Amino acid sequence: MERKRIVHTLDTPYSAVEWPQISQDDQDAILELLCQLLAPLGAHRRSFITPSKGKRKRSKKAGSPEKPAEATPALTAPPLPELAAHVDVGLSHISRALQGMSGKDKPSPPPIATPSERTEEEPKADANPYSVVFVARSGQSSAFHCHFPQMVALAAQSQPADKAVRLVGLSKACEDRLSAALGIPRASSIGLREDAPQAKGLVDFVREHVAPVDVAWLREAPSGKFLETRIDAVPTNVGVKKPRLS
Repeated sequence: MERKRIVHTLDTPYSAVEWPQISQDDQDAILELLCQLLAPLGAHRRSFITPSKGKRKRSKKAGSPEKPAEATPALTAPPLPELAAHVDVGLSHISRALQGMSGKDKPSPPPIATPSERTEEEPKADANPYSVVFVARSGQSSAFHCHFPQMVALAAQSQPADKAVRLVGLSKACEDRLSAALGIPRASSIGLREDAPQAKGLVDFVREHVAPVDVAWLREAPSGKFLETRIDAVPTNVGVKKPRLS
């Protein structure tokens, strides 16, 4: 006869937040629109930016003078596409930007520089807030992106309800497509900022088909109401008791 015992568990409001539910058809449409939007950035990078080959090893032969580096003619590259100042790539970069959005009472973005005043190395900390954050979840450990729902929900509190940042989790393996579109080795998370050029169709589609991140305890926290600890008693089977050997 199986025995049962009572196991006590505590309920907490800080449970894991679920990602917005998106149908596979909508994910495919969003991925296609996103790759089309990012394609000019990848084309510019492949045409005018030489990929790094790493550090060269110095010769170990003694007494052999190093050959002077040959002078290469300077190529005048056209300015980056205007979209470059509205796109952030990388988990750390996007996380810092979301943290900055969370500390604002209301959105107050300064004017964005014109393409002639903008360089690729300039930080975009004072740029517009995010409208959408895209994350390729397939093939990665959840430890790399499990914080995004909470951070996006907190960042959305500083925006109007109709422009709240959306979180799009792409469950299909699409990191290679995103990397090819951007012309970089890896791209698993992309932040698209508000009023990005040529992005209105994509943003409107996302806002129509993807709901904002919902965190129940964020809605309850401002009330300041005391909530007692909830202790649940759950009966659990512990197996059959083995008879003692005499």
